[in-house]
Amino acid sequence: MASVTSATSAGAGELTAGLRGFREVQRLAYDCAEAVAAQLKPGVTERAAARMQREWLRERGVRDWFHLPFAWFGDRTAFVNFRIPLQFFPTNRELEPGMAFILDMAPVHNGFTADIGYSGCLGLNPVHDRLLADLEAHRELILREVRERRPLREIYEDVDRLMVRQGYANRHRAYPFGVIAHKIDRVRQRRWSPTLFGFGTQSLKGLASDALHGHRDGWSPLWSPYTFSDHPPQPGLWAVEPHLGFRGTGAKFEEILVVTDSKDPQESAFWLDDELPHVRRWQEEKAA
Repeated sequence: MASVTSATSAGAGELTAGLRGFREVQRLAYDCAEAVAAQLKPGVTERAAARMQREWLRERGVRDWFHLPFAWFGDRTAFVNFRIPLQFFPTNRELEPGMAFILDMAPVHNGFTADIGYSGCLGLNPVHDRLLADLEAHRELILREVRERRPLREIYEDVDRLMVRQGYANRHRAYPFGVIAHKIDRVRQRRWSPTLFGFGTQSLKGLASDALHGHRDGWSPLWSPYTFSDHPPQPGLWAVEPHLGFRGTGAKFEEILVVTDSKDPQESAFWLDDELPHVRRWQEEKAA
């Protein structure tokens, strides 16, 4: 992505027009998550929560997806006993008081893509609160080590070790290929935007193209614990989602990390936006 080569963080300068487009759709997705979370109540099913996300975004012009919205309630937030990809799709599991939930959506708007994960709970849940608080250290570790140009596989292993020290299980390992992140890019807008197994075909084509070019050049668009991720961070936009689990409760964030080819460490990698719900929560807790 050409725009990433000269992009600077919001703290160091103005974002390029391209990065502003990605930030806008990411904020749109998080606005959707907060709006839907505010409407959740006992008895709402995962399928209903996923439908609420789709309808909210379609009312605001979204017509294409990297993937359709997901919702996970209770022990499904920790992917308990997940064995096959079909188990990720929303079910008739009903939300109950004190139950954790995750809303996950990846809309494409005006050709820009976002992929976000929003963790919440219906009422009080101290375990969930602790998980969400402890995710902050992962956000800091990932940014620091990407700026150090550590191989992605090594950073993944360091995230794993931090989770173990915190007393948690790595739940992003349950995703296909065990990924903690994947590359995203612009998507060409078309009149008809079909999906395949919940994923937008245009986005899948882009990811496949990245995989083909990356394989030839020695990198992968999937950030995993396997040898194909044993390379330094590739410039571009990465949707990163560390996912913690503890005794049937899971929590994660997912947001865009920008990696550039700048020699300045501060501009070589940065989170696209710090005005996100989980970041605001950490800042408010520190202020309190």
